[in-house]
Amino acid sequence: MRAAALILLLALAGCASTPSNINNVCAVFSQKDGWFGNWYSAAKRAERTYGVPVPVLMATIRVESGYKAHARPPRKKLLGFIPWKRPSSAYGYSQALNGTWAQYKQETGRWTADRNSFSDAVDFVGWYHQRSHRRNGIALNDAYNLYLAYYAGQEGYARGTWKNNSHMKEAAGRAASMANSYATQLAGCY
Repeated sequence: MRAAALILLLALAGCASTPSNINNVCAVFSQKDGWFGNWYSAAKRAERTYGVPVPVLMATIRVESGYKAHARPPRKKLLGFIPWKRPSSAYGYSQALNGTWAQYKQETGRWTADRNSFSDAVDFVGWYHQRSHRRNGIALNDAYNLYLAYYAGQEGYARGTWKNNSHMKEAAGRAASMANSYATQLAGCY
């Protein structure tokens, strides 16, 4: 009985672990496709549902959280050294904000969705990118502009708040570059 419980505990701990080679989508899928979840299947399901290519979905999550299930923005420091509040409610693989996550659950009917579940997070990213496509006319394979809208929000993107923000544009550039790399890698691993 103890051995079975230990094996189950070790297997579940592996589900929440961060992939070791996050710059290679084949390695990510290889490491995370096991008994308790199949990241590739979840990403393909989101691609079929929302029309957003797997490399774009995965690049968004890579840039947002580095595939860390419990990622949060770092706390601000009070007086330079006392841990204080976080700058936002972003959490999980997708770094979804509380309000946006609640809206996603309401609109999709996925009431039990959890931000630290990869399959829920990749579905959320697909849902959000599909909204960016409908709201702002961004092509579903345009990783750069989809990421800008993800970062700035639908309204912020429409207003162009990102145009004078080098940090947003650099992050979008990383997402686009990663999506291109992932697309090339994916062609050779599945």
